[in-house]
Amino acid sequence: MLGEQIKSLRIAHNISQVSLANQLGVTKQSVSNWENNNILPSIEMLKKIATYFCCTTDYLLELDNERVFIDTTGLTLEQIAHIQLLVNDFRTLNPKEKIL
Repeated sequence: MLGEQIKSLRIAHNISQVSLANQLGVTKQSVSNWENNNILPSIEMLKKIATYFCCTTDYLLELDNERVFIDTTGLTLEQIAHIQLLVNDFRTLNPKEKIL
């Protein structure tokens, strides 16, 4: 569910509900309500949440299991290649761990 996705991402980023609320311009209560599936964020807020966590809205809505994207706008092809190498290195180090 959406609330569980938001909570998992928030915890993985090691931030509090208050910090996330401040970053998104909402109250802590809003974040709490989303995480407890009491209310749903608006479409615009869903886009903000996805942007903040560098993931797709489809991932938040569990329509796609691709976890995260990395915005490489403005980077050279060489810099992007270095990032891909780092990602591959982490996969090699943690092949069996579940990564959020």
